[in-house]
Amino acid sequence: MGWPGVIFLGLVVGCAGWWLHPMRRAARGGLVVALAAGVLGAVLAKVAGRVTGGFYDGELLEWPLCTALALVFVMAAVALRARRPART
Repeated sequence: MGWPGVIFLGLVVGCAGWWLHPMRRAARGGLVVALAAGVLGAVLAKVAGRVTGGFYDGELLEWPLCTALALVFVMAAVALRARRPART
């Protein structure tokens, strides 16, 4: 999977993760943040795998790791975006 594939995977995971997240209604403007978080998570997983030698371009382990890290980033981004500031 090349870089366009990683970016596409991040966008798809970001969109699906935002749509399936239970707190998405409270996160105003969260779709853009979720898409950016998905791409960032997928790119970081690919870079980390290449740097550590865990996998090379196109190996089978690359897909699930990029997907999993992108999903974790999207879940965290949407949940943090949905938090409301405490009233004092």
